[in-house]
Amino acid sequence: MTAPSTVPDAATIESLARKVVSEHPPRETPLTELMGAWYDAGLTWVHFPVGLGGLEAARALQPLANSIMREAGGPEPRTVNTIGYGIVAGTIRRYATTEQAAALLRPLATGEEKWCQLFSEPGAGSDLAGLATRAVRDGDGWRITGQKVWNSLAHTARWGVLLARTDPDVPKHKGLTYFIIDMHSPGVDVRPLRQLTGRAQFNEVFLDGAYIPDTQRFGEVGAGWIVANSTLGDERTSLGDRVPARGSGAIADALELWERYPHRRTPVLRERLARLWIRAETHRLTTDRARVSAATRGVMGPESAITKLVGSELTQHIYEFCIELLGPEGTLVDTYSPDALDDESGPTGIQRKYLRSRATTIEGGTSEILRNVVGERVLKLPQETRNDKRIPWREVPR
Repeated sequence: MTAPSTVPDAATIESLARKVVSEHPPRETPLTELMGAWYDAGLTWVHFPVGLGGLEAARALQPLANSIMREAGGPEPRTVNTIGYGIVAGTIRRYATTEQAAALLRPLATGEEKWCQLFSEPGAGSDLAGLATRAVRDGDGWRITGQKVWNSLAHTARWGVLLARTDPDVPKHKGLTYFIIDMHSPGVDVRPLRQLTGRAQFNEVFLDGAYIPDTQRFGEVGAGWIVANSTLGDERTSLGDRVPARGSGAIADALELWERYPHRRTPVLRERLARLWIRAETHRLTTDRARVSAATRGVMGPESAITKLVGSELTQHIYEFCIELLGPEGTLVDTYSPDALDDESGPTGIQRKYLRSRATTIEGGTSEILRNVVGERVLKLPQETRNDKRIPWREVPR
């Protein structure tokens, strides 16, 4: 596809989306074929360059394209490859060569090649820059040794984005380098971690001399923290902008329970539900405002930390309300089997959602770290004292 002579507007995006779902009916077309056609039409990420799943259109037009896909019976596109779409694709666009991006983005978009994120470690979660996984030069590549943890979907991933330490003799933020790694490489061992819900969606990943060619490095050696912040910003945006239509999503679960159990209503619970609904609507409107701001600038700023922070804590409060409304029934869970299809399936879906919600204030940046981001980058408050910021990583007590 050649670059459009003018910037595509809403009418153009709508016309292209309807053409794709007409020629490839979502209910009849294999998923990879459908999403391949979506990518080739430039509708996967409408703000990306032409030929890389985009049309160089305004980012704010993406929801319009996605709504047409859903109305035709297709999936919400980002659910096809959650981490790939929302967290990794932007980093590939910014830091990969054009040839790399072309090779990586299409199978990512079709769901043929899943992605995972290898950042956090047992001793480096919120203090991500303190990570200890080492990358040592070996000819035209690198040998990676270390351990990562809380790696969502690593057991299904073909590729992972990896942050590793390449220089232990400089301050911790300066000695990191960013890579992509083939999860099928020798020396990569993925082990499941069973969650509170009974499922094993997270993993720990052990790296024992796994080899990565230098061509799979993004950014300069030692500049991994800059690249990682690009990925983390996309992650916060992806998690924070998952705001459904008015009155749906988590708050819809609370409203449905309220209708189902009229005998359990009390004035106190009624007031709590009203306050939660107001907060849900305020969050939706705030996120829409942030989207407009991002579309104007072409990139989401630190305000993504606000939407993620508020959304994750609100989700927990809503499901806490639901469990209280259920009363003794709220203690029941149908199965803890790791083979359960998803956290919402079965007759005790609300209970499962409640258990899953405990992770929302940890994943994608803890609420404590996000408050630092908001304070320092949005409100411009003085930074917290960091005694280890200027000393070599090797000298930092661990």
